[in-house]
Amino acid sequence: MSNRKTYFSIGSNLGDREQNLKTAVEMLAANPRVTILRQSSVYETEPQDVAAQPWFLNIAVEAWTSLFPMQLLTFTQSVERGMGRVRRLAKGPRIIDIDILLYGAVVVRTPTLEIPHPAMTERRFVLEPLAEIVPGLRHPVTKKTVAEHLKAIQGQTVRRHVKNT
Repeated sequence: MSNRKTYFSIGSNLGDREQNLKTAVEMLAANPRVTILRQSSVYETEPQDVAAQPWFLNIAVEAWTSLFPMQLLTFTQSVERGMGRVRRLAKGPRIIDIDILLYGAVVVRTPTLEIPHPAMTERRFVLEPLAEIVPGLRHPVTKKTVAEHLKAIQGQTVRRHVKNT
């Protein structure tokens, strides 16, 4: 089995949001079959689908993995559960959210997993952090770069998060 370069979008809008992001990355890295390569700065982002909730902190993470896509999904969901995520309201507040954005150039379409993530090209909170680390990365379906997709988005407030001291 070959390693695949994988990209995640990780977000949190409940509790200690910064610590939640850090813990999620640490838990991903604790798996011997996942190697974190780099991550973006932290971005503060306006909620998109359900507006009446706290703002999110989001990052993009680049990793190598030898897990197959469904194994990776099972693992990321176990990290979310391990951090206390409970799915009550779709798109609602959450302690942690880990989305698999890309898995090499592989396209997966199942009832439980879609890669590339189906909404990634419409979400500034995904594209802004991702463009910071891989602006020239091409989407395997649209063939456009992350930077090109980001440039096409209007609105959606996203700003670099300045740590409270």
